Amino acid sequence: MRNFNYIGFLFDYGTLLVLALLCGWFSYVTIEEQSPTSISAAERLAKRASGELSTEAKVIVLARQGGEGESFAKTLSEQLTQAGISVGSTTIGKPTDARKALTDFGNTGKELAGIIADKHMANFANANLAKLGQAHPGLVKAKIFQPESYRWPNFLKKENLLNVMKQISVVAIIAIGMTMVIITAGIDLSVGSLIAFSGVITALTIQSLGGSAPTSGDLWLGAMVGILVCGLAGLFTGGLVTLFRIPAFIATLGIMFIAKGLAFIFSDSAPVPVGNEAFGWLGRGRDFLGLPNSVILMLILFTIAHVMMTRTSIGRYIYAVGGNPEAARLSGVPVKWVLLFVYTLTGLLAGLGGVMEASLHTTGDPKSGDLVELKVIAAVVVGGTSLAGGQGRITGTLIGAFIIAVINNGMNLTGVESHMQKVIYGTVILVAVLIDRLKIHLLKLKKT
Repeated sequence: MRNFNYIGFLFDYGTLLVLALLCGWFSYVTIEEQSPTSISAAERLAKRASGELSTEAKVIVLARQGGEGESFAKTLSEQLTQAGISVGSTTIGKPTDARKALTDFGNTGKELAGIIADKHMANFANANLAKLGQAHPGLVKAKIFQPESYRWPNFLKKENLLNVMKQISVVAIIAIGMTMVIITAGIDLSVGSLIAFSGVITALTIQSLGGSAPTSGDLWLGAMVGILVCGLAGLFTGGLVTLFRIPAFIATLGIMFIAKGLAFIFSDSAPVPVGNEAFGWLGRGRDFLGLPNSVILMLILFTIAHVMMTRTSIGRYIYAVGGNPEAARLSGVPVKWVLLFVYTLTGLLAGLGGVMEASLHTTGDPKSGDLVELKVIAAVVVGGTSLAGGQGRITGTLIGAFIIAVINNGMNLTGVESHMQKVIYGTVILVAVLIDRLKIHLLKLKKT
């Protein structure tokens, strides 16, 4: 009995353990020497340089373009100037720009006391300063200052973790609906195509309403149209499954091809741009605690879905339909309405995912959403939802989505080749299904 309880505990919390092990492994294998470029790092570097250089010493500030380079260089210049150091120039760019900045200073004939730079530019200066000093003697005595480095996993960098959550947000949101569909022993293969369809419909609606300069109202209305159209597609799918008893696999396969084809037809096979950068608020914006807006939306929707599945009658109905639809019908559960609800909800969430993708690129692209349905199903299955129906948890789906995202991100960080990534994805899905079958077998043994 104790052994079985132990196995049951692993089945209940095994996905969380797997996620923790994956995070630990990728943290270990991505440990590298880090050189910070944050504002606080710039302040510390400026304080150290001003402490070692004399007042009115002449320096130049160099920083690599991209990331935090601009804020790093700006903070350095401000702090050094306040300390009485004369900043000759501040350069944010490539090594060629750094070379030009050094050469220009050398041409002034003045003596350069220091080069304050990030690690990348400091390495360039160390490698080239002696050679440049032959033509410009004023550069020879320049002391190079760079942030103090430390060892830290690339995987655990704040920006990388935020990127992991941002990349999985669309898949995770659609997986909420897919979880409910699979709990009812169904499947929905159309969600990837509905992403493309929603994005195109949203962009075309915004264009028709506001032309090349749409207002915020046009953006909201276009997004609502894209979501509602996909909700209607989900309702139609539910009708095919309930009224005409078409297998969900076949019904959603047909909708998948129709939605993808219409997306290309309506867009003339070309991306449809949205002429207002404010449209990127949902896909690229960060408004609360530095978290991407798409991640905040994902967490809110998962909270609502968790409460619905655990505290409301519709949640109990969904589990009942998946466990035994005939017994549920005899118990007074409106089976057909439940199925219509889960497929419509999945369509609405796929439409929302399409708006998020379009917002990310400020473009409705008919090519978006390819194979997303497989990632969504993988997240649900890896999260512990049984393909046989009747079993699954929303929280498990969220963990499953993060497992998929961590595997993808970790493989990219460690340089795993793209074809091998597909092999690993397939292996993960097969292992998840095998565990699901083993769980069902053990539950049957417990009942007997």
